[in-house]
Amino acid sequence: MLILGVDPGLRATGYGLVDGSAQGVRLIDAGVIRTEDEVPLAHRLHAIHESLEGVVSRHAPDAVAVEDLYAAPRYPRTAILMGHVRGVVCQAAAAKGIEVVALPPAAVKHAVAGFGAASKDQVQLAVQRVLGLPAPLEGHAADAVAMALVALSRRGVPLRSAAAEPAAAQGGV
Repeated sequence: MLILGVDPGLRATGYGLVDGSAQGVRLIDAGVIRTEDEVPLAHRLHAIHESLEGVVSRHAPDAVAVEDLYAAPRYPRTAILMGHVRGVVCQAAAAKGIEVVALPPAAVKHAVAGFGAASKDQVQLAVQRVLGLPAPLEGHAADAVAMALVALSRRGVPLRSAAAEPAAAQGGV
């Protein structure tokens, strides 16, 4: 089962594709889609959509796991912008008839790192350990891979490395 995890952000959207089976999990692809602050919002969203659509078309995941919307009262604009990015993620999946699963960030952190308020570094190290990677992934990519791992775990796939060597290097757009 292939799951694409997405950590939505306007400046940096992380993605991670993980293959899971009864033997465990292995990383297929991961990276970060970056946009520039000076570019108009519509163009940034389009760039994110195009990049994700490319990943979805290349790999045809069974599901897309995306961070559930949350809002920090002190930063309402961040939630609104993240909602825009989540919309293009959902649209890229829906256009191919792919299920979208929303996961609360704290639940993902708790599942992979053992603590719902885990830091980015702790999530990176947990993802590295589970997948048996030689080095941690970039933070946004690691968050996306963590989403995919939790979605696989909730489908009964054991969170242990299935391969002696990782199949993919960290990518990016």
